[in-house]
Amino acid sequence: MPSVNFDLIYGLPKQSMELFKKTIEQTISLKPDRIALYSLAIVPWIKPSQKLFKDEDLPMGADKRALYEYGREHLLAAGYTEIGMDHFALPTDSLAISVNDKALHRNFMGYTCKKSEVLLGLGVSSISETTDCFHQNEKVLTLYEDKVAKSQTATLRGHKLTSDDMYYRKKVMEFMTQLEVGLDDERQTDDVKSFLQEMIDDKLVEVKSGKLKLTEKGHPFIRNACLVWDQRLRQKKPDAKTFSKSI
Repeated sequence: MPSVNFDLIYGLPKQSMELFKKTIEQTISLKPDRIALYSLAIVPWIKPSQKLFKDEDLPMGADKRALYEYGREHLLAAGYTEIGMDHFALPTDSLAISVNDKALHRNFMGYTCKKSEVLLGLGVSSISETTDCFHQNEKVLTLYEDKVAKSQTATLRGHKLTSDDMYYRKKVMEFMTQLEVGLDDERQTDDVKSFLQEMIDDKLVEVKSGKLKLTEKGHPFIRNACLVWDQRLRQKKPDAKTFSKSI
C-alpha cells in the first residue's frame, strides 16, 4: 500500500515554539500517512558540523519537552495514532492497522508493518541484521569503495548474538511494538519492579497480570523502560540507572 512519510525533528538549533507550531500546522494540513517525530541527536564526535552551534542555541530541558508535547498533542488531535516510539500514523495506514493485527515490527530503520528476520543494508554506514548477528558497513566512503572494488564485504564492525542476546532482543521487540511484554517468572518480575521502580512510582509503566505494560503517560519514555532488558549495560553499571535522553 503506498504511503507518504514525514520525518520531523524537534530540538534543532534556534528552533522556537513559534517556528515548531508552524511546522506542525503545515504538516497536519498536508495530512501525510505517517509521521516520525524525532529528537535531534547531539553527537558532535560523530557529526563535526554540530560544533558550529553553541549549547545556548539548542532548546533544552522544559523548553525541548514543550516542543515534543505540542507536536504529540496536536498530531493525536488531528486523528493520528501513536505507534510505539516516535511514530504516528493515520488509522487507515497499514502501520496503524498492523498494531491491531499484532504484526508491527521494528528494525534499524524504524517501524514496519511486516515482520522480517533479515535486513540488508546497502551503502556507506548502513546496518544489516539477521537472526543471529548485526553488522555495519564502513562509515568512510573511500574505505567502503576500496572494499567493494576488491569484492570484499564492506563491513566495519559486527556482533554475533548469543542466546541471551536473542532472548532479550525478543523482549525489547515485543515491548516496543505491543507496549507490553510477558514476564517469565517471579524472579524476573521482582527484577523488573526493582529496576523500574521510579517509573512505576511515576505511573509511566506498570507490572500487572504477569506483564510489564507501558501506560499512556509513559509513551515518551519507552526507551527508558527497555533498559531493563539491556543486560550488557546493567552488567557494566549494575547499580546505575543511566537513561538515554528520551526528550
